[in-house]
Amino acid sequence: MSNIEIPLSVNTNSRPSDLRITDIRFTDIVDAPMHCTLMKIYTNQGLVGLGEVRDGASRTYAEMLKSRILGENPCEIDKIFRRIKQFGGPARQAGGVCGIEIALWDLAGKAYGVPVYQMLGGKFRNKIRIYCDTDVSGKHTGKDMGEALKKRMEMGFTFLKMDLGIGILHNEKGALCAPLGFLQEPQENWEKNKGDDPLVKKYARNRNYDYYNIAHPFTGIHITEKGFDILEQYVADVRSVIGYEIPLAIDHFGHICVEDCIKLCRRIEKYNIAWAEDLIPWQYTDQYVRLRNSTTVPICTGEDIYLKEGFKPLFEKGGLSVIHPDLLSSGGILENKKIGDMAQDYGVAMAIHMAESPVTCMAAVHSVAATENFLALENHSVDVDWWDDIVIRSGSNGKLVQNGYISVSDKPGLGIDDYNDEVLKEHLNPKFPELWASTDMWNDEWSHDRVWS
Repeated sequence: MSNIEIPLSVNTNSRPSDLRITDIRFTDIVDAPMHCTLMKIYTNQGLVGLGEVRDGASRTYAEMLKSRILGENPCEIDKIFRRIKQFGGPARQAGGVCGIEIALWDLAGKAYGVPVYQMLGGKFRNKIRIYCDTDVSGKHTGKDMGEALKKRMEMGFTFLKMDLGIGILHNEKGALCAPLGFLQEPQENWEKNKGDDPLVKKYARNRNYDYYNIAHPFTGIHITEKGFDILEQYVADVRSVIGYEIPLAIDHFGHICVEDCIKLCRRIEKYNIAWAEDLIPWQYTDQYVRLRNSTTVPICTGEDIYLKEGFKPLFEKGGLSVIHPDLLSSGGILENKKIGDMAQDYGVAMAIHMAESPVTCMAAVHSVAATENFLALENHSVDVDWWDDIVIRSGSNGKLVQNGYISVSDKPGLGIDDYNDEVLKEHLNPKFPELWASTDMWNDEWSHDRVWS
């Protein structure tokens, strides 16, 4: 028997060095407000790590990685991440890699009895500023949006975001210019999708898949002067309600070219915009440089960029004022901190995109608590009254978000005990009606993964 003493804070049946991954399982829920794939990684010592695949992604992205992590020590996070990161990609394609990375940090923290932020080097702040993306459904005005945002302020939020999409201009005669019939194509395809012929339905669905994957420079959609007038008035009306002292970020502009983005940004400069987000696809580095150099509105992107290598060209060429990664696309907890640190070297601030469960939210909290140049973290579930109940947090004091902030937890790992199965049962995705179903079919999935000869 060894004479080495184990610290009392270490939660272990043997030793963290003997911890091994034994299983990985999933539960899919809907309306949170997104479709979310929740994850558990099990070990030989009874510790369970919580993770999640990015909103709207496929659980297959994580399932296919099971055979690559079985038998491994989950505390060897960087080693496992370097093994599996080749299977991730931009946006939702990264969901499996990042979800596993988050669960590994949760396991390591639970094994050693420390919060994740401490393993990242400690924290810069004790609480995390939250902003909530705010939607107003149906046909509405800037005043309506302003009133919705004002209610957020009354809830204690100190940072706001809204959409300013070309959807506002649909059915406004003379506001949009596009190839005739192009703007109507999606609705026509959805009508075809209502029929009984499965091949016709599949074909119609694929046509809309193609339609929505046309990148901004290639749609041929332009905003007319009338359209710009309407959008500018919308922002002015919002500011007339909420005032000018609170930051207001803007997202979801629509698939328009960089020239129209420049025109729109110049129109709204006077309204004190915190940032304009994802105006064009993140891959077009030179267009981002042109956009940033053409307006005083801070330019932001990043929720679909994978790994720090994906951000580097935008930093080096000076295309951004703010980055906006999502931990379930950027690479997870540690990679996201590395991205934030690299952004700081270029004088770029970091906000965080988050439209998932409290597990990913807390993963982001720990990551940004340890990152100096952080601005604000999104919560897209403020209006989902059961969102907090997705998880169990023993000893917690009410809701996770309180008066516009989340306190950084000192509990081991992410600070969450487990998922709440009783709540999950009420919101299961009908396509996956079983909680934590067996994934044994993925135990021995194999390929020759080496990417060099």
